[in-house]
Amino acid sequence: MATTAVAAVLWIARSSSSLRHFSAHRFLTIPVGRSEASKHRRTMAAEASRASGGAERSTAPYGSWKSPITADVVSGAEKMLGGIGVAGDGRIVWIETRPEEGGRAVLVKDPSNLGDKPREIIPPEYAARTLAQEYGGGSFAVLDDVVIFSNYKDQRLYKQFIGGGLPAPLTPDYGGPLVHFADGVFHPSLKQYFTVMEGKSNPITKIVAVNIDDRVMEEPEEIVSGNDFYAFPRIDATGKKIAWIEWSHPNMPWDKAQLWVGYFSEDGQNGRSVLGILNHAKSSYLSLDVPFTYIGNIVSGANCVYVEGASAIHPLSLAKVTVDNLNAKVLDFSVVWSSSLDVAKYSSYFSSPELVKFPTETGQAAYAYFYPPSNADYQAPFDEKPPLIVKSHGGPTAEALGRLDLNIQYWTSRGWAFLDVNYGGSTGYGREYRERLLGQWGIVDVNDCCSCARFLVESGKVDEKRLCITGRSAGGYTTLACLAFRETFKAGASLYGSVVSLSSWGLLAATELVADLTLLRAETHKFESHYIDNLVGDEKAYFERSPINFVDKFTCPVILFQGLDDKVVPPEQARKIYTALKNKGLPVSLVEYEGEQHGFRKAENIKFTLEQQMMFFARLVGNFEVADRIDPIKIDNFD
Repeated sequence: MATTAVAAVLWIARSSSSLRHFSAHRFLTIPVGRSEASKHRRTMAAEASRASGGAERSTAPYGSWKSPITADVVSGAEKMLGGIGVAGDGRIVWIETRPEEGGRAVLVKDPSNLGDKPREIIPPEYAARTLAQEYGGGSFAVLDDVVIFSNYKDQRLYKQFIGGGLPAPLTPDYGGPLVHFADGVFHPSLKQYFTVMEGKSNPITKIVAVNIDDRVMEEPEEIVSGNDFYAFPRIDATGKKIAWIEWSHPNMPWDKAQLWVGYFSEDGQNGRSVLGILNHAKSSYLSLDVPFTYIGNIVSGANCVYVEGASAIHPLSLAKVTVDNLNAKVLDFSVVWSSSLDVAKYSSYFSSPELVKFPTETGQAAYAYFYPPSNADYQAPFDEKPPLIVKSHGGPTAEALGRLDLNIQYWTSRGWAFLDVNYGGSTGYGREYRERLLGQWGIVDVNDCCSCARFLVESGKVDEKRLCITGRSAGGYTTLACLAFRETFKAGASLYGSVVSLSSWGLLAATELVADLTLLRAETHKFESHYIDNLVGDEKAYFERSPINFVDKFTCPVILFQGLDDKVVPPEQARKIYTALKNKGLPVSLVEYEGEQHGFRKAENIKFTLEQQMMFFARLVGNFEVADRIDPIKIDNFD
């Protein structure tokens, strides 16, 4: 489409209409009265039996079912997309992270011949991953047969020709990974690459121009600076204008950001996703019919667009959407890359998400995705209700998506029910919904996770005595806050959420509140150093919402998983809560991983984390034997 005469802009819209937003999912119906609830439970097994073609199934307690979706399968399917682009021949280029290679981010290109494997662009000793703002993103860009990427080990920018040769460094050696680059773009005529540059020891962020002639090594040239943050530098087709986003503390980019447009001098210095085409020339908009309900990155090619997306039956995928010459309709939809190519063979074990709309403590409605237990080979005893694991998503300004995720199917195919909560403050439901968390983090998210779990209990869906909760990063904080300030759950798992995510971003531990507030805020990374100012409030709120200050309120087992290289949530926070709970006499375990940062990327660690969560919950809450052969780790105050 980029080569056609008609100017077209790709458009992604999140529908605000509940009817449109939830059209791809089933609503959860609530049985009325005990007899109706009993009837509903009786039909669950029958429905599952019909779905599997009426095959003979074993009867075994929930949680004890054997499943082919093993932790090895899940850890091997934990590949992630790290960005996409289009090469000069029209073929797609992308980054995929490979757990089996220690989480290495590999640049690959769509093969020329159908059925061939994607072609690796960079040598094995390189990895395309930036550490900008700790979370990374925007690690590469491609123009014709040239790729510029940020190398993980030294964080320098390199130029790589697609088809051979070694990468050539474009930025100076700063003596280590001390300077980060992200979100770059080629200038259409100048031999320069415009990108966001961030210092490590002195995190000043700016937009710079990098000389792409690798024969001459130069310091990047400053183009825009002066604000706290910059993102998305983009240059128009004429090469005369550059646009970017900038914002300042204490705001996050989704709260208050500014769109700027600058001009080059003559010498050149200084909810549900919908895919559609906006035609400026005709003042028309055309929605494109694709099977994805979640759409992320998109780039345009010749009469096609490449889309990162997923749905309840599609894992995270990269697809090519071919349109006709008039950009009027979709001619073909084909998957170029999938995070799990052989996922279809497990389809008879998959649980489909049901959208739950539930009342909160404030009387407002909130939302979640409920996945009932599902396994083609098993059914539960008639009078048993399944255990429930509740997931609190990270962010906290993020969203749980009703897409196919083997991490969820791992639990449901073994007889667990799974609840993915979009508590107040989540994205995808409009600004008002997202702003529910302002000044209320540690209250609204906690209340909503507990309310939804209780809602399922009262609906007769799950076992009240076997409610567990898990969360990663900010979701790990919500997990611990639920366990400290509520009595809804019987056990919890916090993954790189440490003592509290609030703690690592500026909240305090124990009696060191006033003394450590400035210190801890100074130690966290720049991007989120003021994030929680708007989410929490004053120092009194910091103290009152920090679980470490209320260890006496914990009453149930906790397992903690932590990367030792985590700069977002320091490992010391996990050790503090572990020690405090151990001294209190509660069953607790702490698992630490060398070489892991904020999020686990190595296949062996992804597998170990998943299996040990299962064993921990099964031993302490589940009251069943796990079908898989897993050696459990020691649980303090239990083993």
